[in-house]
Amino acid sequence: MTVPLQDAATVMLVRDAAAGGLEVFMLQRRLQSDFVGGAFVFPGGGVDPHDRHLDLEEVCAGRSDAEASRRLDVAAGGLAFWVAAIRESFEEAGVLLAYDRDGEVVSFADPDVAARFDAHRDAVDRGGRPLVDVCREEGLRLAVDRMYYFSHWITPLGAPRRYDTRFFLAAAPPEQVPLHDGRETITHTWVRPAEAIAAHEAGEFPMIFPTVRSLEALRRFDCAADALAAA
Repeated sequence: MTVPLQDAATVMLVRDAAAGGLEVFMLQRRLQSDFVGGAFVFPGGGVDPHDRHLDLEEVCAGRSDAEASRRLDVAAGGLAFWVAAIRESFEEAGVLLAYDRDGEVVSFADPDVAARFDAHRDAVDRGGRPLVDVCREEGLRLAVDRMYYFSHWITPLGAPRRYDTRFFLAAAPPEQVPLHDGRETITHTWVRPAEAIAAHEAGEFPMIFPTVRSLEALRRFDCAADALAAA
């Protein structure tokens, strides 16, 4: 029986380490997961029906569906991949790539704001609320213009689940603290790409092939700005 492909999106959040050098945010999937259990991954997952909302453009900044679709070489609906990557990052890591009413990247520095968005995150994660509704309530626009298409990977034949996945690159928001969700993922880390690859080769940092290759592409950059400019 042929396993159908499911559209998916993932985002590599990068920053500059305090001691210098580029770091990327990674999550470890729970050991019992039926897909790459125990592996370290970037925030991401399947494109769901809410991500294909008809009114996406009104809550997205700087990129139309036509432009997004051309970039991904699809007929239409390309913007949903950007939205899915943002939603998954919000659900899995608590990071929301969005602009507030003043056009600034959303800040969670205020504890009351952070608590309010924690509630939004839980509602979106449990499937009870589309991210589009959160954007409308909070006056947000998703920062799709700050996310750069990076690569395209398709799970090979024979896997129990198969994904047609678009990888994106984005700068981590400075006033948000990424954390694992404790449900699908069990720990998180900021790591230099070369260190992650070395640990993987030593058998200490499990990863799947597309993740390794993505880190190999990132390790040639000295800082986040260089990686983002190249993307």
